[in-house]
Amino acid sequence: MHFLNRAADEGRSVLIEGAQAALLDVDHGTYPFVTSSSTTAGGAAVGTGLAPHRITGVLGIVRTYTTRVGEGPFPTEMLEGEAEMGQLIRERGREYGASTGRPRRCGWFDAFATRYAAELNGFSSVALTKLDVLDALDEIKVCTGYRLDGRDIENFPAVAADLRRVEPVYETLPGWNSSTLGTRRLEELPANARAYVEFLSRALGVEIGIVSTGPERDQTIIVRDSALGTWLAD
Repeated sequence: MHFLNRAADEGRSVLIEGAQAALLDVDHGTYPFVTSSSTTAGGAAVGTGLAPHRITGVLGIVRTYTTRVGEGPFPTEMLEGEAEMGQLIRERGREYGASTGRPRRCGWFDAFATRYAAELNGFSSVALTKLDVLDALDEIKVCTGYRLDGRDIENFPAVAADLRRVEPVYETLPGWNSSTLGTRRLEELPANARAYVEFLSRALGVEIGIVSTGPERDQTIIVRDSALGTWLAD
């Protein structure tokens, strides 16, 4: 704690990495399907001993699709007629537990839930990962809202029982059917891939400062128009 605060006093950069997703947060997650700690940006101050005002930026790490491990509500999960699509995403994205090998549940990008995470954490920018996993898809669905009991809702459900009953509202975007693997400049992406990234940014209300196009460190696009992206690139 003293080391980190001293570094901040000296004007040095301190990078804190979270380990689990916002919806697993013990207070703000999909209870009871949560972990036992605070997984949000606010939890970083608690866990490290840095004062909350020391946190000057929050980079949200978000896949181009959604996954969940284990039990719990998952509105955009690819089930029934979309099970083959879910398996394709799982294989292309290598969505298996690192230590257990347990397959992760896969679903379409949930912008409604991610907006909640962005609000909860105060995202300054988003790092969008695994764009290349979607290269083989003809169409891509994005959940932009939820309906509950036949009515659109404005806020993310507070209890898991309601989340189990919501109906996702989708918009369908065209795929690009060409490789983005290793692309390092935004303008070199296929037009539909760029449109997908821009759509997600608008749907979240947060800039996308980084786009990952592969598993290697250099397979990354730094969006230089982004303030946080420029800072990371320097």
